[in-house]
Amino acid sequence: MGLLKNSLLLQGQLRHATAQAAAAAAGVGRRGVATSTEEYMRRNYANNVSEYNTVIGSLVQQRRPYLLRDAYDDMLLDGVQPVRDTFHNLIVGTMKGSRLQDAFYFRDQMREMGLQPDVNLYNFLISTCGKCKNSDAAILLLEEMKAHGVKLKGETYICLLNALAATGRTDQVYAIVRDMTAAGLGLNKFCYAGLITAFKNKTPASEDTPAKILEFVQQSKGWQYVERVANDSAENIMMNVSEEELYNLPTAEFAHRRGFIFKQLTIYHVAIHACADLGSKETLEALLDMFTKENFNYDAFIVMQAVRCYLRCGDIDSAVKMFEEFSSLKPTPAELYVTLAEGAMIGYTPRGMEVAQATLEKMTERKFFLNPKMGTDLLLAASGEKTGGYTTANYIWDMLQTRNIIPALPAVEAYYKGLKEREIPSDDPRLVNVARVLDNLQLRLGPRRNFQ
Repeated sequence: MGLLKNSLLLQGQLRHATAQAAAAAAGVGRRGVATSTEEYMRRNYANNVSEYNTVIGSLVQQRRPYLLRDAYDDMLLDGVQPVRDTFHNLIVGTMKGSRLQDAFYFRDQMREMGLQPDVNLYNFLISTCGKCKNSDAAILLLEEMKAHGVKLKGETYICLLNALAATGRTDQVYAIVRDMTAAGLGLNKFCYAGLITAFKNKTPASEDTPAKILEFVQQSKGWQYVERVANDSAENIMMNVSEEELYNLPTAEFAHRRGFIFKQLTIYHVAIHACADLGSKETLEALLDMFTKENFNYDAFIVMQAVRCYLRCGDIDSAVKMFEEFSSLKPTPAELYVTLAEGAMIGYTPRGMEVAQATLEKMTERKFFLNPKMGTDLLLAASGEKTGGYTTANYIWDMLQTRNIIPALPAVEAYYKGLKEREIPSDDPRLVNVARVLDNLQLRLGPRRNFQ
């Protein structure tokens, strides 16, 4: 396992390297070159099921699901027999990476080796369907569970409910609720969260969605704890899967961030996030009024979504006020600055661009730095400005360059196009630098269609 760390850095090369080593050990090199046993041992990164499980667990932890198939193929080429824990790790990794095809591939492989998926593994598969917005596949998994005599648990029903909610299937969501009631299970906060999500995602949009959101929040105050506590949660904790991630809640990526969310506010997180997606300022303010009456304190996620809702509705002043009130009381995460700056650029109004610029300058003053995702999102938004001096886009680019961060190709393309549309000399240092970065990205990734 001394080469584990180095092997994990070989993005996309695991399968080729190990296949070549395995073949060489049998005396048949892929290129016809014989390799000694010592050379094979030097190049291999795992030798038994325990070591392969460690490698797979590391890939899952690092959120590099695109390498799981490679590691699995290497395992088979080495003649190592996967065990149940191997497949659980693999399927959890595909769930975290939203790779539905890989998840079903590992499920099929598991069966071919005589291992029947258990209820926890089905929960992960159903959750993956929800992440990929494939509710039909989730229903097929439910039928499969029944056919194989796998008993559903409270957690399974909630996974199904939220997977169906991802595509706005309100009729099927209500059917799951009825099944839960018939099984003697009460509804908990994650069930009400799924009901809110289902109505938010319903197409065509329903006029009663805002009223439904308020109704479900009110009903959730008397929720009953579903039978699930110790046994259902044990494997999730071991696999480092939070309930928010398992049920595809909008707070999933922040669940492990200390102090970012207060977990007792789950229903408000989902409801206010729905308001932001729907652009419903009236519903947001009704929820905030309910929230205040219960004497709760805002967490960063609630403020972030409320700010996003106000900005989508064009109410910049209310967004700034909420941001400043929160910032004066608690440490403000970088995501909140980015939400305010990005949302303020909607419509590219003079006031909005001014707020965006000021927010980014505050970030710099307080030693906050943009990561590649934040930088890409902000640069893409700022690059759409058709008039003005392109000040905000230039400022974001400079922030990224200071940290040697290269944003994603679409953002660089948009920024370059915006520069070309302005009266800038062809030998301008900024334009030359952006053109060079763009050429390098296109060389690595290939040019995108319809780019001019």
